[in-house]
Amino acid sequence: MPIWVRQAAAIPVRDDRVCMVTSSSGRRWVVPKGQIDPGHTAGEAALVEAWEEAGLVGVLDPEPLGTYAYEKLGRTLHVLVFRMTVTEARDEWPERHVRARAWVGLDDALDRIEEAGLRDLLRLAFHMKHPDRLTLATA
Repeated sequence: MPIWVRQAAAIPVRDDRVCMVTSSSGRRWVVPKGQIDPGHTAGEAALVEAWEEAGLVGVLDPEPLGTYAYEKLGRTLHVLVFRMTVTEARDEWPERHVRARAWVGLDDALDRIEEAGLRDLLRLAFHMKHPDRLTLATA
């Protein structure tokens, strides 16, 4: 029977750029993600990972963008992904000595990400409408 793990991720966006971090090994560029701890929601986990891995504070869209799966160490990891509007990027954060952080455009981010499913969700994050956000229109 395959062993699978639930994770949550944030695609942190600000000024038409996405924030990426290096993986814990430093070999790949990824978005902040990690396991959903017992007693926490996927959204809470995504916000915690964005803070711990990238030093980011922000607001998640109310609904996730979708999911993708990948294999690691003989396990299948299922990731629920949220778009995050970044409101603050701190200079000091828990994993700053382990991970590099970079703000990149969509095309650069797509080139850096290995997982096809995550690339699809990244495209969606940059092209979706936000009906939950108010827009002021003047006559």
